[in-house]
Amino acid sequence: MSSDVFRTNSEFAEQDHSDFADLDSRWAALTADDSEPDVADAFVFRFSAVEEQLDPDQRWSTWLDVERGSRGPDPRPDWVVTEQAAIDTELGILKTGKEADVFLLERAVQAIGDNPAKRSLLAAKRYRSEEHRSFHRSTSYVEGRRTRNSRDTRAMAKKTAHGRSVAAGQWAYAEWDALCRLWKAGVPVPYPVQVDGTELLMEFIDDGNGGAAPRLAQVRPKGDLLASYYEQLRDGMRELARAGLAHGDLSPYNVLAQGDRIVMIDLPQVVDIVGNPKGMDFLMRDCHNMSTWFTNRGLEVDEHELFADLLTMVF
Repeated sequence: MSSDVFRTNSEFAEQDHSDFADLDSRWAALTADDSEPDVADAFVFRFSAVEEQLDPDQRWSTWLDVERGSRGPDPRPDWVVTEQAAIDTELGILKTGKEADVFLLERAVQAIGDNPAKRSLLAAKRYRSEEHRSFHRSTSYVEGRRTRNSRDTRAMAKKTAHGRSVAAGQWAYAEWDALCRLWKAGVPVPYPVQVDGTELLMEFIDDGNGGAAPRLAQVRPKGDLLASYYEQLRDGMRELARAGLAHGDLSPYNVLAQGDRIVMIDLPQVVDIVGNPKGMDFLMRDCHNMSTWFTNRGLEVDEHELFADLLTMVF
């Protein structure tokens, strides 16, 4: 090979290095320019610190934390916030009851990349534990029902710690099951978002101005609106009956008036008309309560005709 390529150490030491020094100075001048990015910068990741300390009235969304089957049915409305980065903020209490309280909750997530910010208002119904309830629903509501498994049944019968825990969440899951079933059947009920233990999250039914929709007992509809409310109610009761169910505690206090439409609420005691020995009695009572209210408002409604109409849906 050419001796120009390979030199001995002594030959290299004797060579004039002025050319190399010149190259070194030129390279130093080039790399000293701060305007040129360092190649290593491409491998440096910069992170912005995220404040994870939430306010006392806030929590991270529990959407993905609940067990399978505890999230709302399909087709899921667009307003439902499913991002795990969402934050739940408690805004106040909507209603207090003998066995549960209902709170107003905002579930919101900030804009992330190309994903826009989203928010929705939810009604959070929280059932009290057995020892903190001032009212216990009659056992006649649950005749013919089954608990989630036989172990729970035995635990509740023995009133063990596990049994008391199961009983505390029994009504929440009963209302959850009823809302899912009825919403899919087209009954006018709030969309069920999720259930977690004794807490049930559902669609917040507003009045169009940011407040809660009033109960039917609080409004005084006249003429066509009154007749429309009754038609909607009867259609809802017919769909319930078609599914073999009665509300069981239907009254003007368990129906919301949202503008020109009505929404049924408070469904943990929904009754199997055929499976429950008192199913027919509960259905008749629902007919009586609602027929009386509409008749008192000036719309003649025959409770027996309504009852007979609903029975044609059952059998």
